[in-house]
Amino acid sequence: MAYNLESLIRILHQIMHPDNKRWILRHNRPQMESLLEKASSLKQILDKSSSATTESLMSQIRDAAQTAEDIIESHMVDQRLSRPGARSCIISPPDLHQVIEELDSAKDKLQRIVEHGIDEMGNSSIRTVVSSTPDPTSKNTVVGLDEDLIRLKDRLTGMESKLQVIPIVGMGGIGKTTLARNLYNDPLVVSHFDTCAWIVISQNYDVRAILLGLLGCVIGKLTNEILQRKNSQLAVILYQSLIGKRYLVVLDDMWSTKAWDDVRMFFPDDNNRSRIMLTTRELNVSNYVDSLSQYHQMHLLNKSESWNLFHQKAFGENNCPPEFEKIGRSIASNCRGLPLAIHVIGGLLSEAKGRRDFWEHVANDISSAIAEKDEQFNNILALSYNHLPYYLKPCFLYMAAFPEDHEIRASKLIRIWVAEGFVKSNGDKSLEEIAEENIKALLHRNLLMVRGRKSNGKAKSYIIHDLLRDLCVKKAGEDKFLHVKNRQVHNVPKGSFYLPRRVSVHPSYRMRDLYSSVEFMSLVRSFLCIGLASRAILSPVFFALRLLRVLEVWDIEFHQFPTEILELVNLRYLAFSCNSELPSTISRLWNLQTLIVRSSLGRIYLPPEIREMLELRHIKSYGAYLDIESGGEMESFVLAKLHTFSLVSVSEIWQHILKSIPYIKNLGISYYYAEFNRVIDLSHLEELETLKVCGNTRSEADRRFLSVFHFPPSVRKLTLSKCIIPWRFMTTVGSLPNLEVLKIRNCTFKDQEMQPTDDQEWEPKEGEFCSLQFLLLEKLNLVQWRANETHFPRLRHLLIRGCSALEEIPSSIGEIPTLEIIELDECSPSIVASAKQIQEEQREYGNDSLQLRIQR
Repeated sequence: MAYNLESLIRILHQIMHPDNKRWILRHNRPQMESLLEKASSLKQILDKSSSATTESLMSQIRDAAQTAEDIIESHMVDQRLSRPGARSCIISPPDLHQVIEELDSAKDKLQRIVEHGIDEMGNSSIRTVVSSTPDPTSKNTVVGLDEDLIRLKDRLTGMESKLQVIPIVGMGGIGKTTLARNLYNDPLVVSHFDTCAWIVISQNYDVRAILLGLLGCVIGKLTNEILQRKNSQLAVILYQSLIGKRYLVVLDDMWSTKAWDDVRMFFPDDNNRSRIMLTTRELNVSNYVDSLSQYHQMHLLNKSESWNLFHQKAFGENNCPPEFEKIGRSIASNCRGLPLAIHVIGGLLSEAKGRRDFWEHVANDISSAIAEKDEQFNNILALSYNHLPYYLKPCFLYMAAFPEDHEIRASKLIRIWVAEGFVKSNGDKSLEEIAEENIKALLHRNLLMVRGRKSNGKAKSYIIHDLLRDLCVKKAGEDKFLHVKNRQVHNVPKGSFYLPRRVSVHPSYRMRDLYSSVEFMSLVRSFLCIGLASRAILSPVFFALRLLRVLEVWDIEFHQFPTEILELVNLRYLAFSCNSELPSTISRLWNLQTLIVRSSLGRIYLPPEIREMLELRHIKSYGAYLDIESGGEMESFVLAKLHTFSLVSVSEIWQHILKSIPYIKNLGISYYYAEFNRVIDLSHLEELETLKVCGNTRSEADRRFLSVFHFPPSVRKLTLSKCIIPWRFMTTVGSLPNLEVLKIRNCTFKDQEMQPTDDQEWEPKEGEFCSLQFLLLEKLNLVQWRANETHFPRLRHLLIRGCSALEEIPSSIGEIPTLEIIELDECSPSIVASAKQIQEEQREYGNDSLQLRIQR
């Protein structure tokens, strides 16, 4: 697999980089260079080739690349453990010679396929792809598409004279073709157009087949003379046949922008209300074909629609027997709104109406029942995976690590992908930015769905459809990528034995069974334990995970720091819960990029040796504040790669800490313990975008805390929690030119003399908060708030929670042209009344888009 080669290439580049200060290459450099050359050239061929590659050849490439990686990293770990802190020699083991030969052999076979279309068995790898048209008499069970049909029918028959392209976008099996086919066969649509044509494009399309298929729809039976014409001549005939006609062309199942470029010139625009409708799983395709035309996004069915469709497929016009309704509704619900799954399962159960035992068997494992009934279903979903570029395949396969319906934080995915080496730097963007683009790419291919959003509207967490996840688990097993351990899933291919590279332990798994498999885990790179487990069982597991890069044991609480972790010198990502201090020897984890710790101690001291961990990119704590112990030469403490540091306590060495993190982007500051009267100057942190300040409203020392802040103009998101806020500080905040999100939680406002007043009134000055889009006011002592559209000209979302003293929302807030949502949670009747009045006034002005959400 190309992504296995990419991982090997990354390691070799790391070792052979001229600025490398940890490894020494001497007489064995030629062998390493040869391995790098073989892997790089093989990957280049894979990148450029669109030919079908045999499974055995891909397995050979994968196994060789993984073996080379295992050999090199094992040697590196041995060297680091035997000589911690010292520069080590890389010695090429004899086994590498055999790996190089395997890669060389794979390269020869691949070149033969690319150049001659012949695989290693002498068979042609060239496949003939024929496009097809729909059967106009075919019947489609349509449920939950009424609004879609009305909306698209209006667009198809609308008065816009210019040729319009109407993309229908959605995941595989969601009903794009069904929707398009019902529109194509609709009598009103048919009568509106002079001619209609339908063609299936598919992944491996053939331009000649497309031309002949469209001509067959437009002019009828094709003569021998036409069949003998060249493609360029066929294109002219098709174009001329459509000139002067109002036509509807459906391009079904389009996968690439290149496919559109290959067919777009076939269709004339005579300003006669012609239409092209296409279906695709790829959002970038819909944006490419017509950036000005809005695409139509398909949605999963809700529970009621799922049951209606299931009922039609399983019982037709007959009623569902009462004893089957409960289990039938459960089966329909477990299809998670995917119409194709409901069609397959409904059809299967229609043949077994009276067999309750069979229905219960199906209910226990929907995906297996579908696979047994209809292999084509899995093939349809698998097309999305097969079409992924090589760099996205490991990102998608990693979703198999998470249980069903698990909400996956984007930040976690990004940090794990970076730690695993799935993300390659391009020099212009950070690794995290590239990883975020990869998430968006999976989202645009309808392989992920957004579950939660941030206050600025950006996606915060994702889920994967259960049936796509089943495909993911299956593919991860077949590709020897990741092994899932739970009671329901065993994704190791039958009859095979292999040492897994990644292991995910789910809550349903019996942890005592994990101990028996420790001997097979010596090559594991990721170990995720999702759910509670036994600390006693995990201890021997840690010793086996010598090559580990990612360790996620977040749900297991360790009373003492597990010293076994210090042997994992290849570790890049560590997330765990611990109620003890971190040892100074944690600096042995010299590769560590992400350190996430949860603790009930209230305060965790980071040893001064943390300054030696130069690869650190993210340090986060939950339930406790971080504090760096003084010691050593703190002035030389520089973590140039650190992007996230939260929540860190202000201390006497604070100025040294700020100098040590010049490129920080996400900073959390705690002022809970120490009294600190010096200026907190953040102005030199030019890349700081997110800042969280957490104080202690009960502390006298906190009274002047915010008065000593100097902010950089780059701050986009600011959160203030448990702080005493002088009113003049709000003017400082309001002047931040790029501030988009402001959250104020559990804070107390004071007057200029830092005294609480009976009448707390906030009145911003004109020109303040010029970029603010989201404002949260939560549990404040605010009584009156005076503001208008000039103070928050770009506000999009206002959220007020638990502000019991606040009398009302300023009426002029409703006049902000960008305002979309006013959200109230645990607010007084007077606040609710003022919000309703604002909404009513806006409706009178013709603004029906302002939403009001009220939670009691």
